[in-house]
Amino acid sequence: MTQQPAVRIVRDRSIRLKVIDECGLACTFCHSEGTPVTADNRGRTALPFAAGPGRSGRVSIYGGTNGVRFLAARMEPDRAFRRAVRTVAKAFDAGEVHLTGGEPTLHPEVSGLVAALTGMGLCVGMTSNGERGRQVMPDCSAAGLDRVNVSVFGTTAEELRAVQHPGRFAAAGPAGAKVRAASQTVRAAVSHGVKASVNIVVPGPEHVDRVVNLVEAYGQFADVRMLTSLQDGARSLDAISEVLSRVGAEPVLRTFTAGTSDERTLYRALGGRAVHVKRLLPVRLPDTCASCRFDNGTDCQEGYYGIRLYLTEEEEYTVGVCIQRMDLCVPVAELPGGGIVAEVRTFKESEVRRLTRRYGAG
Repeated sequence: MTQQPAVRIVRDRSIRLKVIDECGLACTFCHSEGTPVTADNRGRTALPFAAGPGRSGRVSIYGGTNGVRFLAARMEPDRAFRRAVRTVAKAFDAGEVHLTGGEPTLHPEVSGLVAALTGMGLCVGMTSNGERGRQVMPDCSAAGLDRVNVSVFGTTAEELRAVQHPGRFAAAGPAGAKVRAASQTVRAAVSHGVKASVNIVVPGPEHVDRVVNLVEAYGQFADVRMLTSLQDGARSLDAISEVLSRVGAEPVLRTFTAGTSDERTLYRALGGRAVHVKRLLPVRLPDTCASCRFDNGTDCQEGYYGIRLYLTEEEEYTVGVCIQRMDLCVPVAELPGGGIVAEVRTFKESEVRRLTRRYGAG
């Protein structure tokens, strides 16, 4: 009988910053933080925006249905950026920020962003596919980057191409270069004192062999995290279970991020490898989500995951609470008078109490 893992409860204190939309990959399951692919939709006047794939081959899986009305612009480490982040962090009692995209390492001033954020006393993480991680990691480390989660998709060009738009990598050479770049990013992070983990999205059973290869390749020198594919639901969960069985994983610690849908379990696999599995719980904001058309047993795929900050092409910073309901975004300038701040903060506290009562942990 499998031993039940210990339980840990942490209060959500993070916000996600979509600092750039550009990306050199074209993953078939990408949600692009809820915004359309800017390069494929710039100049478009008719709404809704195209979910993709467009000219780039990239997709935004919710872009055609989530009511988004803006394109994401590149954030710069200037006064407006610092003001917006400071306002949002204070409003939601956040001490951590996480750089997302697109691909943050393609940002020409990514280390400047990190420096601006750490200069405000914030802990900074990043999710990256590693395109330029080897080149930027030394400066990002010097600027105070705490950790990087590297999304990897294969150990070979063919494995990478299995989760890309068919037209993106017609030849194996460029795909192989992307595979090597991801590995180099993980190693560069470790060598420069940045905590590194490897993110692997698991769409379904047909990807089990690919994921097992990744766990065995990367688990020797970095933590590995398997993530469910939002649009694949039960198929994704079944595939993750198969991978865990294949690598002989046993559960050790279950962590709930109170106030979000994020739940993660740490497993120890054969050889002592650390394997984490991230699952999304059916968590809802009590007021904002109450009348949502997606609030049923099948359509709400991420639940309430937390606060995201965007910069629109009209140079307005705006806050989102759901990548499936981008029509709920609120301009940062309107946060002080809005009800979402009080709702989120109250919800976080109530979730800490609820989970503590249920699991007796803290």
